[in-house]
Formats: sequence, C-alpha cells, structure tokens
Amino acid sequence: MSDALTIVMYHYVRPMPRSAFLTVKGRALDEFQGQLDFLARHYRVVRVEEVIAAMRGEATLPDNAALLTFDDGYTDHHRYVLPELVARGMQGSFFPPACSVLDGRVLDVNKIHFVLASGVAPSRLVSEIFAALDELRDAHDLKSNAEYYQAHSQESRYDTPEVTFIKRLLQKGLPLALRSEIVDRLFRRYVTRDERDFAAMLYMDREQLRDLREAGMCLGSHGDQHRWLNTLDADEQRREIDRSLTFLGELGVPERDWVMCYPYGGYDDSLLTLLREKRCALGLTVEVGVADIVRNDPLRLPRLDTNDVPVDASVPLETFGWAGVSPVGA
Repeated sequence: MSDALTIVMYHYVRPMPRSAFLTVKGRALDEFQGQLDFLARHYRVVRVEEVIAAMRGEATLPDNAALLTFDDGYTDHHRYVLPELVARGMQGSFFPPACSVLDGRVLDVNKIHFVLASGVAPSRLVSEIFAALDELRDAHDLKSNAEYYQAHSQESRYDTPEVTFIKRLLQKGLPLALRSEIVDRLFRRYVTRDERDFAAMLYMDREQLRDLREAGMCLGSHGDQHRWLNTLDADEQRREIDRSLTFLGELGVPERDWVMCYPYGGYDDSLLTLLREKRCALGLTVEVGVADIVRNDPLRLPRLDTNDVPVDASVPLETFGWAGVSPVGA
C-alpha cells in the first residue's frame, strides 16, 4: 500500500486528424488509448470514493494508484472518453462549468483556444490586441502596450512568448469586462458569431452528463463561469460555487463529499474556507507533481498533465519520468 496518488489531468481528447481545429492543443484519441493502456499495465486507476476514504484514514490506496480527471465538460468526454473508460472498468472525474450548459456560453478560455487555432498568426493577434488597447486606453486608464507585453509574455511550459501573452492578458491581465470585450471581438471575427450553437457543439449537455453519472463516473465542480477564483472577493466566490453546486445537484451529485477542480488552478484561503463550509472533500490544483494523501491538504492536490504520461503501454514504468518521484509535500 502507498500514500502516493498520481492524478492525471485531461482537457480535449479527440481524433486529431478529423478535428476542425487541428492546432487546438489536446490529446489525440489513439494517444489517449495508449495512455490508458500504460496506466492499466502499471497503475491501479482508483475511484474518487477510494481517495476520499484514504484521505480520511478509513482505507488505504494500492501501490501506484492513479486518478483520471477531465476538465471543462467537453463533448469529447462523452463521445470518446466515456466508452474507453467503460471498456476498461475505469472511473473518470469530469468537471463541467455551469454556465456553458445552463446559458449556452463559450468560456473565454475556449474562445481564446479557438481563435489561436483559427489559422491567424499570433503576431497578427498581438497587433489587433494592441490596437484594441490603444482604442480603449484613455477610457480605462490602461498601461502601455509594451508594459503589458513585458508583464505577460514570459515563456510558459508549452507556449511561445506571443501565445503566452495572448492567453495571460486575455485570461486575467485586464479587467474582466475589458478582456471579455476583446476576446468576443476576436472570437466573432475568426471563429463564429453564433456562440450558442458553438457551445452546443463544444460542451456536454445535461443528458450527456447524466450518462456519465449512470456509467459510474464522478461529476465535480469547475465553478460557474470558469473564472480565476483567487481574483474574486468572497461574495463572488460564493456565487460561483453556489451556482455550480445547484447545477450539479440537478444532475444528482450529493451535497457533501464533492470534488472541486479549480479553473486555471486558482484558489486562496477565502475559497478554501468556503469549500470546507460547503463540505467539499477534494480540491484539484494545476501544481505539477504526484500527490501524497497523508501530507497534502485534501483541497490542494497536485496533478500531472496528460503530456507527462507515456502514450505507449510498452514503455517501462521505471523510465517514466514521474515513477519513483517523491510526492509533492513529502
């Protein structure tokens, strides 16, 4: 038995050659199948209920325990992920933002993804963002374009400086209303003007989410509008969580021992206090690492990205970069 838990994070999973937006970063279906085969060979994929019991000292996890998580509630998860998990007897945990299902809204984060995948050069997008900032600067007392670029273009783990700038500035680098206005302009120009139809194509609906529940999958909270929860005041955090929990309750998710997946990994002490009040059992971050169910706060569990996991079942476990690594917090 072990205290280590490898939590793997997924977003898009689809047959990439058939995708209409080939450059949207995601896990190709055949690679996903290979990862599941790798995990089935070397790990024991456990259920959320087992993790909660182990966190409370009521049970123990097997050696090489793994938990599979899927963020954002995409139709990919119903169409491609669910059949693969059911065929292997594995549970996945899925985290749909409420507004995408209830309001037919495309999340700003996804609008940015699809603008970047539309084929327009990132340099052109940067120029258009600069032009929008120039237009709006006096009304909003904005900094110079150079200052924004310097602050938000530091290269990330996976993106170039230009792409990093676009994502970070439009995700949290500007006031909400202003960045949403710029994102909407770009989305309408380069992707579609029919947001509701696009949302219906991109996200699972209530029936599909109920299918997941009936198949034994876990549904958890990803907030209402997929906002950086650590940038909100306590009242805004409560509204985000309350609407999400009401939505999940309509799908049959219990009011206690539910799971929170932080959009963008953002949380703070105020949010953690609220989650404990709401009887949340587990919280998933985007901190990179293997979790330790004894030493980690249950509401601050690290995860591995899908890119960290081999896509070939024949890869020996000892060559996997995270095998044998001490869990975060150990």
